[in-house]
Amino acid sequence: MARDTSRERRERVAAMQAKAKQSERRRFLLVVGAVVLVIALIGGAVAWAIMGEQSKKDAALQGMAGDVAAAACDPVIDDPATGSSDHVGPGTSVADTERVEYDTAPPASGQHFAQPALSERRVYTVADAPEVEALVHNLEHGYTVLWYDPSVEQSQASQFAALAERVNAMPESQNKFIITPWDTTRGAFPEGKKYALTHWAADVDLQTGKVGEQSGKRQYCGGLNVTVVEDFVKKFPWSSAPEPGAA
Repeated sequence: MARDTSRERRERVAAMQAKAKQSERRRFLLVVGAVVLVIALIGGAVAWAIMGEQSKKDAALQGMAGDVAAAACDPVIDDPATGSSDHVGPGTSVADTERVEYDTAPPASGQHFAQPALSERRVYTVADAPEVEALVHNLEHGYTVLWYDPSVEQSQASQFAALAERVNAMPESQNKFIITPWDTTRGAFPEGKKYALTHWAADVDLQTGKVGEQSGKRQYCGGLNVTVVEDFVKKFPWSSAPEPGAA
Protein backbone atom coordinates (compact mmCIF):
# COMPACT_ATOMS: atom_id res chain seq x y z
CA MET A 1 0.00 0.00 0.00
CA ALA A 2 2.86 2.37 0.87
CA ARG A 3 4.52 1.65 -2.47
CA ASP A 4 1.24 2.43 -4.26
CA THR A 5 0.88 5.70 -2.37
CA SER A 6 4.45 6.64 -3.20
CA ARG A 7 3.87 5.86 -6.88
CA GLU A 8 0.69 7.91 -6.92
CA ARG A 9 2.56 10.80 -5.33
CA ARG A 10 5.28 10.62 -7.97
CA GLU A 11 2.67 10.51 -10.70
CA ARG A 12 0.91 13.56 -9.29
CA VAL A 13 4.21 15.43 -9.06
CA ALA A 14 5.08 14.42 -12.61
CA ALA A 15 1.63 15.53 -13.81
CA MET A 16 2.01 18.84 -12.02
CA GLN A 17 5.46 19.36 -13.53
CA ALA A 18 4.16 18.51 -17.00
CA LYS A 19 1.27 20.92 -16.57
CA ALA A 20 3.66 23.63 -15.36
CA LYS A 21 5.88 23.07 -18.41
CA GLN A 22 2.86 23.30 -20.68
CA SER A 23 1.80 26.55 -19.03
CA GLU A 24 5.34 27.91 -19.31
CA ARG A 25 5.47 26.93 -22.98
CA ARG A 26 2.13 28.62 -23.64
CA ARG A 27 3.36 31.79 -21.93
CA PHE A 28 6.56 31.66 -23.98
CA LEU A 29 4.63 31.21 -27.20
CA LEU A 30 2.31 34.06 -26.26
CA VAL A 31 5.28 36.34 -25.57
CA VAL A 32 6.97 35.34 -28.84
CA GLY A 33 3.73 35.85 -30.71
CA ALA A 34 3.25 39.28 -29.17
CA VAL A 35 6.82 40.29 -30.03
CA VAL A 36 6.40 39.06 -33.61
CA LEU A 37 3.13 40.97 -33.89
CA VAL A 38 4.69 44.17 -32.58
CA ILE A 39 7.63 43.82 -34.97
CA ALA A 40 5.25 43.18 -37.84
CA LEU A 41 3.17 46.22 -36.92
CA ILE A 42 6.24 48.43 -36.63
CA GLY A 43 7.62 47.07 -39.89
CA GLY A 44 4.30 47.64 -41.58
CA ALA A 45 4.09 51.17 -40.23
CA VAL A 46 7.63 51.94 -41.40
CA ALA A 47 6.95 50.42 -44.81
CA TRP A 48 3.70 52.36 -45.06
CA ALA A 49 5.49 55.57 -44.11
CA ILE A 50 8.23 54.92 -46.67
CA MET A 51 5.68 54.12 -49.34
CA GLY A 52 3.72 57.21 -48.40
CA GLU A 53 6.81 59.39 -48.57
CA GLN A 54 7.80 57.90 -51.90
CA SER A 55 4.28 58.47 -53.19
CA LYS A 56 4.57 62.13 -52.22
CA LYS A 57 7.90 62.40 -54.05
CA ASP A 58 6.48 60.66 -57.11
CA ALA A 59 3.50 63.01 -57.09
CA ALA A 60 5.78 66.03 -56.76
CA LEU A 61 7.92 64.86 -59.67
CA GLN A 62 4.84 64.09 -61.73
CA GLY A 63 3.75 67.67 -61.22
CA MET A 64 6.96 68.78 -62.94
CA ALA A 65 6.90 66.18 -65.71
CA GLY A 66 4.51 67.84 -68.12
CA ASP A 67 5.12 69.24 -71.56
CA VAL A 68 8.55 70.86 -71.78
CA ALA A 69 7.11 73.68 -73.88
CA ALA A 70 4.76 74.57 -71.03
CA ALA A 71 7.77 75.51 -68.89
CA ALA A 72 8.42 78.39 -71.31
CA CYS A 73 12.19 78.10 -71.11
CA ASP A 74 14.50 80.36 -73.10
CA PRO A 75 17.49 78.92 -74.96
CA VAL A 76 20.68 78.52 -72.95
CA ILE A 77 22.70 81.74 -72.85
CA ASP A 78 26.50 81.62 -73.13
CA ASP A 79 28.36 84.30 -71.19
CA PRO A 80 32.11 84.92 -71.19
CA ALA A 81 33.41 83.54 -67.89
CA THR A 82 35.28 85.81 -65.50
CA GLY A 83 36.64 85.59 -61.98
CA SER A 84 38.32 82.18 -61.97
CA SER A 85 40.15 81.82 -58.62
CA ASP A 86 39.44 85.51 -57.98
CA HIS A 87 38.53 85.50 -54.29
CA VAL A 88 37.22 88.51 -52.41
CA GLY A 89 35.69 89.11 -49.01
CA PRO A 90 36.55 87.51 -45.66
CA GLY A 91 39.94 85.79 -45.56
CA THR A 92 41.28 87.52 -48.66
CA SER A 93 43.41 90.57 -49.39
CA VAL A 94 40.20 92.48 -50.10
CA ALA A 95 38.39 91.45 -46.93
CA ASP A 96 36.24 94.57 -46.87
CA THR A 97 34.38 93.45 -50.01
CA GLU A 98 30.97 92.30 -48.84
CA ARG A 99 29.15 92.25 -52.16
CA VAL A 100 30.08 91.65 -55.78
CA GLU A 101 28.19 93.48 -58.49
CA TYR A 102 27.53 90.89 -61.17
CA ASP A 103 26.67 91.65 -64.77
CA THR A 104 23.84 89.10 -64.94
CA ALA A 105 20.99 88.06 -62.67
CA PRO A 106 21.85 85.47 -61.60
CA PRO A 107 25.59 85.16 -62.28
CA ALA A 108 27.12 82.07 -63.86
CA SER A 109 30.72 83.06 -63.05
CA GLY A 110 32.65 85.94 -61.52
CA GLN A 111 34.49 87.02 -58.40
CA HIS A 112 33.42 85.11 -55.34
CA PHE A 113 34.00 84.54 -51.65
CA ALA A 114 36.89 82.29 -50.67
CA GLN A 115 34.53 79.90 -48.89
CA PRO A 116 31.81 78.15 -50.93
CA ALA A 117 28.54 76.97 -49.40
CA LEU A 118 29.62 73.63 -47.92
CA SER A 119 26.42 72.54 -46.17
CA GLU A 120 25.03 69.12 -47.06
CA ARG A 121 21.71 70.81 -47.73
CA ARG A 122 20.66 71.04 -51.35
CA VAL A 123 17.48 73.13 -51.01
CA TYR A 124 17.43 76.56 -49.37
CA THR A 125 14.77 79.08 -48.46
CA VAL A 126 14.73 82.86 -48.31
CA ALA A 127 15.40 82.60 -44.58
CA ASP A 128 18.64 80.64 -44.87
CA ALA A 129 20.00 81.03 -48.40
CA PRO A 130 23.81 81.29 -48.71
CA GLU A 131 25.35 84.47 -50.07
CA VAL A 132 25.34 84.73 -53.85
CA GLU A 133 29.12 85.20 -53.73
CA ALA A 134 29.53 81.87 -51.91
CA LEU A 135 27.33 80.06 -54.42
CA VAL A 136 29.34 81.44 -57.34
CA HIS A 137 32.30 79.65 -55.77
CA ASN A 138 30.17 76.48 -55.81
CA LEU A 139 29.63 77.06 -59.52
CA GLU A 140 33.39 77.15 -60.01
CA HIS A 141 33.55 73.72 -58.36
CA GLY A 142 31.15 72.15 -60.83
CA TYR A 143 27.78 72.80 -59.20
CA THR A 144 24.63 73.63 -61.09
CA VAL A 145 22.42 76.10 -59.24
CA LEU A 146 18.69 76.45 -59.81
CA TRP A 147 17.67 79.90 -58.61
CA TYR A 148 13.98 80.56 -58.04
CA ASP A 149 11.92 83.68 -57.58
CA PRO A 150 10.98 83.93 -53.87
CA SER A 151 7.30 84.22 -54.81
CA VAL A 152 7.15 80.48 -55.62
CA GLU A 153 8.85 79.23 -52.46
CA GLN A 154 5.75 78.10 -50.57
CA SER A 155 3.94 76.52 -53.50
CA GLN A 156 6.97 74.60 -54.76
CA ALA A 157 8.55 73.36 -51.51
CA SER A 158 7.73 69.67 -52.03
CA GLN A 159 8.72 69.85 -55.69
CA PHE A 160 12.08 71.38 -54.80
CA ALA A 161 12.88 68.57 -52.35
CA ALA A 162 11.94 65.83 -54.81
CA LEU A 163 13.78 67.50 -57.69
CA ALA A 164 16.96 68.02 -55.68
CA GLU A 165 17.02 64.37 -54.60
CA ARG A 166 16.46 63.12 -58.14
CA VAL A 167 18.99 65.38 -59.86
CA ASN A 168 21.70 64.90 -57.24
CA ALA A 169 21.50 61.15 -57.86
CA MET A 170 22.44 61.66 -61.51
CA PRO A 171 26.02 60.68 -62.44
CA GLU A 172 26.35 64.00 -64.25
CA SER A 173 25.57 65.80 -61.01
CA GLN A 174 27.54 63.91 -58.35
CA ASN A 175 25.47 65.61 -55.64
CA LYS A 176 26.40 69.04 -56.96
CA PHE A 177 22.96 70.49 -57.59
CA ILE A 178 21.57 73.27 -55.39
CA ILE A 179 18.16 74.95 -55.37
CA THR A 180 18.09 78.38 -53.77
CA PRO A 181 16.09 81.63 -53.92
CA TRP A 182 17.37 84.54 -55.95
CA ASP A 183 17.77 87.87 -54.19
CA THR A 184 15.63 90.09 -56.40
CA THR A 185 17.29 93.24 -55.03
CA ARG A 186 20.34 92.19 -57.05
CA GLY A 187 18.58 92.22 -60.39
CA ALA A 188 15.40 90.92 -61.97
CA PHE A 189 14.77 87.83 -64.04
CA PRO A 190 13.35 88.44 -67.52
CA GLU A 191 9.62 89.14 -67.61
CA GLY A 192 7.54 86.05 -66.86
CA LYS A 193 10.49 83.92 -65.75
CA LYS A 194 10.54 82.40 -62.27
CA TYR A 195 13.56 80.09 -62.51
CA ALA A 196 17.14 80.29 -63.73
CA LEU A 197 19.64 77.46 -64.15
CA THR A 198 23.34 78.38 -64.04
CA HIS A 199 26.60 76.50 -64.51
CA TRP A 200 30.21 77.65 -64.80
CA ALA A 201 31.44 75.49 -67.67
CA ALA A 202 35.03 74.76 -68.66
CA ASP A 203 36.94 72.38 -70.88
CA VAL A 204 39.05 70.38 -68.44
CA ASP A 205 41.61 67.65 -69.02
CA LEU A 206 40.78 65.38 -66.08
CA GLN A 207 44.16 63.64 -66.39
CA THR A 208 46.32 66.76 -66.18
CA GLY A 209 43.83 69.16 -64.60
CA LYS A 210 44.54 71.72 -67.30
CA VAL A 211 41.62 74.12 -67.74
CA GLY A 212 40.76 75.31 -71.22
CA GLU A 213 37.98 77.57 -72.44
CA GLN A 214 35.45 78.71 -69.84
CA SER A 215 31.93 80.09 -70.18
CA GLY A 216 28.90 80.81 -68.05
CA LYS A 217 25.66 79.01 -68.87
CA ARG A 218 22.24 80.46 -68.01
CA GLN A 219 18.73 79.30 -68.83
CA TYR A 220 15.54 81.06 -67.72
CA CYS A 221 12.18 79.30 -67.39
CA GLY A 222 8.66 80.37 -66.56
CA GLY A 223 7.81 76.99 -65.02
CA LEU A 224 9.60 74.06 -63.45
CA ASN A 225 10.17 70.94 -65.55
CA VAL A 226 12.20 67.86 -64.60
CA THR A 227 13.29 67.13 -68.15
CA VAL A 228 14.60 70.65 -68.68
CA VAL A 229 16.67 70.49 -65.49
CA GLU A 230 18.02 67.02 -66.25
CA ASP A 231 18.94 68.01 -69.81
CA PHE A 232 20.77 71.10 -68.54
CA VAL A 233 22.78 69.02 -66.06
CA LYS A 234 23.59 66.42 -68.71
CA LYS A 235 24.85 69.11 -71.09
CA PHE A 236 26.88 70.80 -68.36
CA PRO A 237 27.97 68.11 -65.87
CA TRP A 238 29.97 68.54 -62.68
CA SER A 239 33.16 67.60 -64.53
CA SER A 240 32.82 70.61 -66.85
CA ALA A 241 34.03 73.33 -64.49
CA PRO A 242 37.26 75.17 -63.63
CA GLU A 243 37.71 73.21 -60.37
CA PRO A 244 35.55 70.06 -60.61
CA GLY A 245 37.52 68.13 -58.01
CA ALA A 246 36.84 70.60 -55.21
CA ALA A 247 34.00 70.06 -52.74
